[in-house]
Amino acid sequence: MEMLVVTGASLLAGFVDSIVGGGGLILVPALFAVFPGAPPATLLGTNKSASIWGTAAAAAQFSQRVQMRWGALWPAALLGFVGSMLGAWGVTVFPGDFLRRALPIVLLGVLLYTLARKDLGRNHVPRFGGRAETLAACAIGLSIGFYDGFFGPGAGSFLVFLFVRWMGYDFLNASASAKIINTLTNAAALLLLALKGHVWWHYGLVMAVANVAGSLLGTRVALKHGAGFVRVVFIVVVSALILKTAYDAFLK
Repeated sequence: MEMLVVTGASLLAGFVDSIVGGGGLILVPALFAVFPGAPPATLLGTNKSASIWGTAAAAAQFSQRVQMRWGALWPAALLGFVGSMLGAWGVTVFPGDFLRRALPIVLLGVLLYTLARKDLGRNHVPRFGGRAETLAACAIGLSIGFYDGFFGPGAGSFLVFLFVRWMGYDFLNASASAKIINTLTNAAALLLLALKGHVWWHYGLVMAVANVAGSLLGTRVALKHGAGFVRVVFIVVVSALILKTAYDAFLK
């Protein structure tokens, strides 16, 4: 029964995460509910061992149908990996309580801005080119990579928003680009947690298969319905993140 529940949660998480990020909203609470006595680091490591494969599968699917700007994305993804490593180290040195309370406020700002700008992310008009685009993407990769390693919630959604708002991408291209960076930031976190023995591989491998299946389905839905659909899912996921992070920060 435990395997059935977490596998189903992983399938749904892969579907949501492949479109706009936020799969952790589904899978992480499911793991904590099913295994309430397990060490948090182990549950987070097991989550990463499944979700990284779904994110990578979504990135591969998007790359076949969306014109990826690889010259900017590969350096950004590598810096995302480095940033995630630094963030994971930083969390052992600095307390993250201030981020816990600031996060729902920042997410609310992102949501209100997206709702106010009806045309935001509907048209794909990259704002930068050449070296400027690479530098901008690297800044996004390094900063969100650090955040993902240090704290984590909403990292995929922040990547999408920054690619839309700063880089001028539409929501579909932003989501595709975010998957490349997010795969590397997840790899960094998984590497650290695995080296410390915080992964249940017997659960993680089964959950990974389900996560990939959900991810492939979600990617096809996103590609079929385009940027407008991804924008709607983004708004829903960010709204859920606001509720979840506000509850964790102020009520829990």
